[in-house]
Amino acid sequence: MLFNSLEFFLFLPVALAVFAALPASARWGWLLAASCFFYGFARPANLAFLAGVTLLVSACGSLIARTPSPLARRSLLAAGLVTLIGALAAFKFHDFAAGELERLLQDDTGAGPALPRLGTAAPAGFSFYVFSGAAYLIDVFARRLPSQPHAGHLALYVAWFPKILAGPIERATTFLPQLRHGLRATPEQLVLGSQLIVWGLVKKVLIADNLAPFVDRTFNIAAYASPVDLLISVYFFAFQIYCDFSGYTDIAIGVSLLFGMQLMQNFRRPYLSRSTSEFWSERWHISLGRWFRDYLYIPLGGSRAGRTRQYLNLMLVFIASGLWHAGLGYGVGWTFLAWGVLNGGYQWAGLATRPFWRRLGAKLPRVAASRPWLVVRVLLTFHLIAVTWIFFRAKTLADAWTILCRIASNLAAIPGLLAHYPFTPDHLLGFALIGALLAIELLDERRSIFLRLAAARTAWRWAASYAGIFAVLVLGRWQSREFIYMQF
Repeated sequence: MLFNSLEFFLFLPVALAVFAALPASARWGWLLAASCFFYGFARPANLAFLAGVTLLVSACGSLIARTPSPLARRSLLAAGLVTLIGALAAFKFHDFAAGELERLLQDDTGAGPALPRLGTAAPAGFSFYVFSGAAYLIDVFARRLPSQPHAGHLALYVAWFPKILAGPIERATTFLPQLRHGLRATPEQLVLGSQLIVWGLVKKVLIADNLAPFVDRTFNIAAYASPVDLLISVYFFAFQIYCDFSGYTDIAIGVSLLFGMQLMQNFRRPYLSRSTSEFWSERWHISLGRWFRDYLYIPLGGSRAGRTRQYLNLMLVFIASGLWHAGLGYGVGWTFLAWGVLNGGYQWAGLATRPFWRRLGAKLPRVAASRPWLVVRVLLTFHLIAVTWIFFRAKTLADAWTILCRIASNLAAIPGLLAHYPFTPDHLLGFALIGALLAIELLDERRSIFLRLAAARTAWRWAASYAGIFAVLVLGRWQSREFIYMQF
């Protein structure tokens, strides 16, 4: 079931009405049933995978908590993580790896062994609830969280319907205590939740889905598209993926608030980042970044084991992130590994040059604190990230390299080409939507737009809400296009 579908807008009021009618102690059961219905609506077989992960996490977590031997606890944790991550890796990479191995083993005539295939992809959201389950096991092992005695609460943590398809990757340490205290939405949560749902739909249906057709068309013919088409598609995709993914999480957080559940922030105006380090650590897909930091980077030694080890750990984290993203609606290929390595290289460059920039800032403090220099840093960071999105979106490494080379070799000619480019109303709408988004995010950077609305007159609050709803209904694309991040 998609957030931008008619079925969801019929499902949500029913779920809310029954939730409100039940006593606080019984609400978790209804929410678990509603979450299972939501997840299994289009494909009931998905519930088998969800049940399998839940049972594994529950049993393994309980055994870890009751086992006194450190060696046995480590063995149980390893068994649980290998099973979870192994299943995820098998779904993602088995068929791709089999195909690549077959190609390597072929002789000159093209003959070679035929390796078996799974022939199926991971169910929607599998990556997200596997990572949630893995985080639970690690937290129980580290004694940051007692083993959950209430099996129903743990099942709801794994299956919670707003987050199950595309996050955020919520921690059990913050989710489960909210269930124990009882869910009850305050008037402020109801207002903010409704506003976030509208804003998420604006991002997804109005912005992302209006940019998507041009992006899809251009990346599908990368070798034949004009340099201007390629350049526009790179910019459009940067905002498409941001609005698609952050739109989902805005809706997920907003829907959760309607039930009195607070999920963590997952995006914080990422294209206003001043460095790629800030982009990844503080602004983009925050829940995943913190997952890798807490459960991979720090256990590997982080920055505590010397500079060389820190560089290695950073690269391993971004390679793991690239592998995790593989299959994200664009198939599985080497492009995601290249995307991860390139982002890891950015972190290396930032770490290596940090002392230089600090010394320069100390010598030229007025320049370092000036608005023009801030704008330069933001624009440079955005374009560095936009280059990585080419590898993220391209079908093959050859396509990604073609796009980069054709844009780079025609940079000097781009202004002249733009003067004669046949812009269409769809192009102009896309630019206008991006411009409006950036204007709102610049305001939001200074002070939250939701705080601004809360302090505004009632007429202005209603006007803003109706304007968003009207724009989505009139200009939005309501073809129930899937969210990008739920496709793996």
